[in-house]
Amino acid sequence: MPPVLRPCTDMPADKPAPAPIDRSTWLRPWAQLKYFSFQPAIFPRLLGQVSPEARPGDLVNVYDKAGQRAGIGLYNPRAKIPLRVVAHGDVPCDEAYFETAIRRAVELRRVIFKFDEVSDAYRLINSDGDGLSGLTIDRYGDTLLCEVYSLGIAQRLPGWLPLLHELAGTKCARVQVDHDLGSLEGIKVSLFNETNAAAPAKVKIREHGIRYEVDFAEGHKTGFFCDQRENRRAFTRFTAGARVLDLCCYTAGFSLNAKVAGGAEDVTAVDLDEAAIAQAKRNANLNQARIKFVHADAFAYARQMQTNGEKWDVVMLDPPKFIFTRDEHGNWEGRQKYEDLNLLAISLVKPGGIFVTCSCSGLLSLEDFEAHVIKAAHRQNRRLQFFDRTGPGADHPVYSNCLESRYLKVLWARVV
Repeated sequence: MPPVLRPCTDMPADKPAPAPIDRSTWLRPWAQLKYFSFQPAIFPRLLGQVSPEARPGDLVNVYDKAGQRAGIGLYNPRAKIPLRVVAHGDVPCDEAYFETAIRRAVELRRVIFKFDEVSDAYRLINSDGDGLSGLTIDRYGDTLLCEVYSLGIAQRLPGWLPLLHELAGTKCARVQVDHDLGSLEGIKVSLFNETNAAAPAKVKIREHGIRYEVDFAEGHKTGFFCDQRENRRAFTRFTAGARVLDLCCYTAGFSLNAKVAGGAEDVTAVDLDEAAIAQAKRNANLNQARIKFVHADAFAYARQMQTNGEKWDVVMLDPPKFIFTRDEHGNWEGRQKYEDLNLLAISLVKPGGIFVTCSCSGLLSLEDFEAHVIKAAHRQNRRLQFFDRTGPGADHPVYSNCLESRYLKVLWARVV
């Protein structure tokens, strides 16, 4: 007789459908996330519904997928990042937030870390690291160099400048907006014409007793790399009486520290950028420093020196960004460049000499960068005795919910 089939009684009951979210009580304007996230950058796939009255550049209340208050952010539907969350949690959605964030940022640099005692050039606002996503400001003497990546920031920046000058002790500002990004965001660059016209094209700054000229028109990014300040100073520990090679020297920051503060016997500085070499020479003249400048591609120069059998006591390698995409297939070429250039640089270090190598590619992790550098050494049957790993100074803070903005990596090693 066939067994009697009985209904299963231990199967879990169907979960009740979630209650519909009542958005009528939400503070307007608002934007809702599709997923739970503490990231400041909300890309289109992460963004859900937005209240109809929200306009490009508006400060909006942010709600999570469950309908709970998640923070406040700047909204722009046409941008690659349509929502930039500037503060998480149950934060009042009003313009007073920005003044608080600006004051907090300036206090960190001028009061807590007292950067004015060592330099008049430092990062004053570091975008997501200061809760001001889409804005970086470097202070150069009496001038603020502002880089704007967000329509909401662009709309508000003219109103913030008087407060920034009051807090920083500066007098004028230059505002830079990338042409393509500005078009995409809908930023009217003409908004800053008057501000830029009143600012100088060049300024002179000091850092740890060394003088530099910063050229806003010809320089890369903001004209000077404040993020390497502490690393430039630390470099001087190894250069007394040494023969030093500075590959990808830009405007000679490491070279000048090696020669002027570090007492190097001989310094050779190499860069492909003709304008950078010209500026580096002017910086050397400002400090009455004798440095050998070479206008050449770092790869080609290092290969030639390898062929010539040249060796240096200390080699610094600080190349430009080589990686521009997260895609593994797309960034393979950049990773190979890091490995090949580090191989060449290591080959020029005397046994027992010091090798310092940098990466400013935010899409390359410290561990992966270190792995490429190690492989470059081992391909030559040489070993690296690592003794430090550093990054940017305290004027480039990083929020815990945006660690990927920690881009600069510096490895310090003795080559054996």
